[in-house]
Amino acid sequence: MPILKSLKEYKNEGAVPFHMPGHKRGNIYKKTEINSLFEDILALDTTEVPGIDNLHCPENAVLEAQGMAAEAFGADHSFFLVNGTTSGIYSMIMASASPGDKIIIPRNCHRSVYCAVILGRLIPVYINPEIDYEFGIAMGIKPETIENVLKEHGDAKAVVVTNPTFYGVCSDLERIAEIVHERGMILLVDEAHGSHFCFNERLPISALEVGADMTSQSIHKTLPSMTQSSILHVKSERIDIEKLKVFLQLVQTTSPSHILLASLDAARFIMQKFGRELLDETIDWSNWARSEINNIEGCRCLGPDRIGRNGTVDFDPTRLTVNFGALGLSGVEAEDILRKDFKIQVEMSDLYNIVAITTIGDYRSDYESFVNSLKRLAGTVRRGKIKSMPAPAFFAPQEPSLMPWEALYYEKEQVDIEQSIGRICGEMIIPYPPGIPVLMPGEPISREICEYLKLCVAQGIKINGASDPKLKKVWVIKNRRGS
Repeated sequence: MPILKSLKEYKNEGAVPFHMPGHKRGNIYKKTEINSLFEDILALDTTEVPGIDNLHCPENAVLEAQGMAAEAFGADHSFFLVNGTTSGIYSMIMASASPGDKIIIPRNCHRSVYCAVILGRLIPVYINPEIDYEFGIAMGIKPETIENVLKEHGDAKAVVVTNPTFYGVCSDLERIAEIVHERGMILLVDEAHGSHFCFNERLPISALEVGADMTSQSIHKTLPSMTQSSILHVKSERIDIEKLKVFLQLVQTTSPSHILLASLDAARFIMQKFGRELLDETIDWSNWARSEINNIEGCRCLGPDRIGRNGTVDFDPTRLTVNFGALGLSGVEAEDILRKDFKIQVEMSDLYNIVAITTIGDYRSDYESFVNSLKRLAGTVRRGKIKSMPAPAFFAPQEPSLMPWEALYYEKEQVDIEQSIGRICGEMIIPYPPGIPVLMPGEPISREICEYLKLCVAQGIKINGASDPKLKKVWVIKNRRGS
C-alpha cells in the first residue's frame, strides 16, 4: 500500500508542519483539549510535501498505487478520484465527445451523466430501459434498443450504460459493446455499484471484461474505501489518455485528500488478498437473507429469477431490494419504520421498495438482524395495497424543446406546479436517491410527470435540483411553452 506507507513515513519523521492542512496533524484537538474521534486519521492528513506524491502529476506512491489498481481491476490505466464517481463520469464523457456531438443516454442514468451533457454542451439522445412493473423499477437496456437508436443516430460519438443499476440489474454489456464498436463509437459504463464484480466469479462479469472503453467505479459504495473515493478505469486504444487527464484535472480539486487516496490503495490491497473469500461469505449470507425475505408474507425480494426478462442478463446477489406492496407500505414508510423501531438503516427507499447494500464489511449478525426486523415489521403491518403509480422510468424520454445547457441561460419565472404543465422546465428535478432526473432543463412538463412528482413529495421522497424541494413551485422558461 504505497500511499499509506508514504503517509506513515512522513508522520514518523516528525517534521514540524508549516503547511496545510490547518489542523496540523490533529494537534488542534490536543491544544484545545477537545476529544476527537479522528485524531489518528488527522495525523496522516497532509499535503504534497516532498515524499508525498501529487495526484495530478504522480511520480511515486500515487503512480505506483494506480498501476497496482489497474492490474487488480483489469485495466490499461486507472485514475484515482477524490471527487467521487461523478468526477469520473464528467471526465470520461467530455473526453469522448466535443461540444455539439450526440451521445446516447438511457433515461435512468444518474444525474452526473446529465450534468456532463450540460458541461460538455452535448446533444443527448435518450433511450428507455426495460421496466419491471411488479417492483416499479427500471431494469436492463436491451442490445436491440441500442441497435435501433444507432440506426437513426449513427453520428453519435459515445453510448453510456449504467451497469449494474442501483437495484443490482445487469444488461448484456458484451453484445452492447459489439454493437457500439462496430460503428466506431465509444462505450462508457457508469459502474458505480459494480466495483466488486471482478473479485469473485460468482458475481456478474465486470464492464472492462466485456469491452467497455471506460468505466467509473465508486469504490466506496461496494468496496471498503472511504466515502467520496472512486476510480476511473480505461481499457481501450480509442481513448485519448492525455485529453482525459486534462478533464480529470478540470473537475477534481487541486487539494486532494491523501487519506482518501490511501483508502483506495488499502481497498485494492484488501480485495486482492482477501476479496474472493470475503465475497463468497457476503454472497452466501445475502442469498440466505433473500430466501428468508421471500418467505415473509407480504414481502418480495428482487433476485436472479429476473434474469432473462426485461433486458436483464445477470444480477448482483449482494443487493437486497425489498418490495412491500402486498403490505400496503411504500418503501419510504418501510425505511422510516426500520430506522425508528429496529435501528436498521437501509441505503435508500423509493415509492415501492427499500434497497439494502451488503458488502464484505457485514457480519452474520447484521444479516440476521435485518431479516428478523423485516419479519417483525411484516407481522405488525396489515393494510391494503398502495395506489399503483408509474415509476420515473415508465415515462418515455421527453423530447426537449431546448438543449439542457441552452435552457440554463434562458430567462425563467417561478410558477405553481399546476401552472407548469405544458411549460418548459428550467431546472433539474431529481427524486433522490437514486438520483435519476425526472425532468431536465429544456423539457416540457406533462401532467403525468407532474402527478408523479407530487406523489413522490407526498410520500416523503426528497427532491434534488429543484429550488423548491416541496415542489409547490417550479422554475420554467419565461414566455415559452413546450413543443
